[in-house]
Amino acid sequence: MTRIQLPPVVAGSRISGLGSFRPERVVDNHELARIMDTNDEWIRSRVGIQERRFAGPEDTVVSMGAAASAKALAEAGLQPSDVDTVIVATCTLESQIPHAATQVAGLLGIHAPGSFDINAACAGFCYGLAAADQAVRTGNSRTVLVVGSEKLTSWTDPTDRATAIIFADGAGAAVVTATDDPGVGPVVWGSDETQSDAIRVADRNGSLFQEGQAVFRWATTAIGPVAVRAAEAAGVSLADIDVLVPHQANLRIVEAVAKKVIAAGGRPDLVVARDIVTSGNTSSASIPLALDRMRAAGEVASGALVLAVGFGAGLTYAAQVFRCP
Repeated sequence: MTRIQLPPVVAGSRISGLGSFRPERVVDNHELARIMDTNDEWIRSRVGIQERRFAGPEDTVVSMGAAASAKALAEAGLQPSDVDTVIVATCTLESQIPHAATQVAGLLGIHAPGSFDINAACAGFCYGLAAADQAVRTGNSRTVLVVGSEKLTSWTDPTDRATAIIFADGAGAAVVTATDDPGVGPVVWGSDETQSDAIRVADRNGSLFQEGQAVFRWATTAIGPVAVRAAEAAGVSLADIDVLVPHQANLRIVEAVAKKVIAAGGRPDLVVARDIVTSGNTSSASIPLALDRMRAAGEVASGALVLAVGFGAGLTYAAQVFRCP
């Protein structure tokens, strides 16, 4: 019998470059209070957000993703021609056909890559990173571009204070390459099928809706243990983790996840991403956006051990440990 041959297995992958894009328009709570029944104190007390970024008319899921990707490639010291696979995590593409990944590749000048989109909502970046890591380790890819890009304002009712105060726009990207010294740990992922409609869009003409209290209870109880399991899967102690980057869903959720990780053995001085305060909830873009800002602010150094955990509509979740580029 003829045997099917497989490419040589690679020891591991690492993130060799990171980039982000934030739209220019800053929208604070006072601006929102002029169009809906809310105020700055109410918003801060419930979700912890002071301001967020809204995309301009020229900003799209594709254009923002390409802008973040160009920065990630530059940091990695790579050219578009070096990329063989493009993965875009998004749940807010205006049209599902064609998919975003090939369009991002086209804007960047990446020729004939393997390309596909992932819709795992706010867990999308972690799902994309896991897919990239696995593609590299199995030898099917050498250089993978992973993008999280969202224009949530296109899918949000601007007068609905349950959602419009939370969701925002932006993009983040990472370049994943092969290495002999693994820099990305195993993914711990899953979903809660019993609450799959807790965050939803009813149809192609609908807006985002979420059952806020149900999602809050799920996230504050279920996600901390997922983060702990990701550290165990990577074979590292929680005390070894330098940085915790939860999906930036809500400041109260971020603080609850951090508290559980520290209680389970994380360091009291664990650095925790709180980008939600000035960026809002950007779904699949939130983790790379938060980490890139922390690097720029000098809060995180290259080589730091990062624990990322994404969670959101589906209800999906995914977490992994990786080295900060």
